Amino acid sequence: MNKNLSKKSNLYNLMDCTKPNYFKEIFPYSEIPKVTFNNINYPMNIPEDIWITDTTFRDGQQSLSSFTVEQITTLYDYLHKLDNKSGIIRQTEFFLYSKKDQMAVSKCMEKGYKFPQITSWIRAKKEDLNLVKEMGIKETGMLMSCSDYHIFKKLKVTRAKAIQMYLDIAEKALENDIIPRCHLEDITRADFYGFVVPLVNKLMELSSKHNMKVKIRACDTLGLGISYSGVELPRSIPAIMYGLKNECGVPSEWIEWHGHNDFYSVVTNSVSAWVYGASSINTTLFGIGERTGNCPLEAMLIEYAQIKGNLRNVDLRVLPEIAKYFQKETNYKIHPQTPFVGSEFNVTKAGIHADGILKDVEIYNAFDTDKILNRPIVVAVNQYSGLAGIAAWINTYFELEEVNKISKNDSRINPIKKWIDEQYLRGRTTVISNDELKKIVFTYFPDIMKTNESKAI
Repeated sequence: MNKNLSKKSNLYNLMDCTKPNYFKEIFPYSEIPKVTFNNINYPMNIPEDIWITDTTFRDGQQSLSSFTVEQITTLYDYLHKLDNKSGIIRQTEFFLYSKKDQMAVSKCMEKGYKFPQITSWIRAKKEDLNLVKEMGIKETGMLMSCSDYHIFKKLKVTRAKAIQMYLDIAEKALENDIIPRCHLEDITRADFYGFVVPLVNKLMELSSKHNMKVKIRACDTLGLGISYSGVELPRSIPAIMYGLKNECGVPSEWIEWHGHNDFYSVVTNSVSAWVYGASSINTTLFGIGERTGNCPLEAMLIEYAQIKGNLRNVDLRVLPEIAKYFQKETNYKIHPQTPFVGSEFNVTKAGIHADGILKDVEIYNAFDTDKILNRPIVVAVNQYSGLAGIAAWINTYFELEEVNKISKNDSRINPIKKWIDEQYLRGRTTVISNDELKKIVFTYFPDIMKTNESKAI
């Protein structure tokens, strides 16, 4: 099954130390973590096929109030609609522990969608695996903590005991024709060649023995990964990807990256995992998740489009609809300036920017957000907008055709600007609302009221 198993794998045996290695020179705890360099540069090795997986219903849900069955099934429908049979959003994972979780999974399975495929997540326990079997799920994630912080402090076992426990549950899954996806928790604080490589080599031996896939999810649990080359392990993403592929023989198609945003690097780190050898990136809708969150699914769709040059059938115009539903149903507030999904991500308020938009929207809009995301560029009006800002607001709000667009030199804009200036001279601090602007624009541009009001956003 796995023809890539490296002959060098036997070079790395488990270092079953009695004293844990916490890499305190890198993670002193009383200080910010350190980046240490060795100036080793690994070659980029982006797989031909890359994709995205989703953990909104597992890792994402842990950070919010529990979703209802209806919310889960509706969001699953939305993920399917967003993927649009492209297979780019390839899988999504679920908890199985409560009756509600099981009911939600059953209802999603009944839909018969090919994408995203339904998978599950369990602890490395046989009783958890029984839940997967009972539900008829063909792949499950299983927790395999790999740093000494987790092995010694949380599990309170030795490295040898931890590996044996992990191998036992992985083999049990394989014996039941269930693909194990091994979640190597806290890999960016783990002894890579003393524990991770020996563990993964054993997992690859199980793969060969049972002639089945064994997937590896590299989990950057605290967001400590470093995306650029020349950095030492355990934080180096290029080194982790190189080691999994070249020292363990794991095919790219079996490697997945799961990141967190504790150091503002989750998107960059995820892209790094792609370009250095992982086929799969794990995400959540809007980046929800523990602490600072996971990698935003929508961000990785945009990254995919940039790397691959297209999004196949993915329908990004569904994103605003998902964001609206999600906020309404969960009371979760997406920051207005969040890229691609925030209510103001393509709203400009600066007069000089508005002047550029008047000349050509491409000056201050990186791509056609109206066509691609169903989000036309918007100009907000405040005390800094000037004549250009007012004209740009009229043109964008009413979606005026080129021949009908208003120039900043149109004399009818002057009294509107005078009214706006007076508002701020009286102490106003808020942006002029669309309703206020619409009312005064209709006063001075009655032709727009007659012919274009129906086109207002």
